[in-house]
Amino acid sequence: MNDLAYPVAATDYPLLNIFWTMLWFFLWVVFLMLIFRIFADVFRDDRLSGWGKAGWTIFVIVLPFLGAFVYLIARGKHMGERDMRAMEKRDEQFRAYVREAAETPERTSAEELTKLAELKNHGDISDAEYERAKTKILA
Repeated sequence: MNDLAYPVAATDYPLLNIFWTMLWFFLWVVFLMLIFRIFADVFRDDRLSGWGKAGWTIFVIVLPFLGAFVYLIARGKHMGERDMRAMEKRDEQFRAYVREAAETPERTSAEELTKLAELKNHGDISDAEYERAKTKILA
């Protein structure tokens, strides 16, 4: 009998094989994430020359497992430091943007008095309210 003629049932693939398949799949995903992280670190490093970047890139592409492990041993400590500096720089840029966006432009006393006079002329505030606000602005 030809084994290809019969469909494969779920019972033909034991639970332990499913576990090992998932384990290898997730290890492969973790390895790919590590490779992309190494490439990002290589091209982010300003102290590394162009030849150094090319050398590490070729090494990691040609011998991925060995290249990744050698890179982590040789430059792993500084990867975290570069990430921290980049994160601090992004955080400071974000805080500066928020400070800039949250600033309210300073109005001069003349602008405030003009606005107050318009409110009084439109009848939005009474004469007493106008005088109190005017005294507060001029003080």
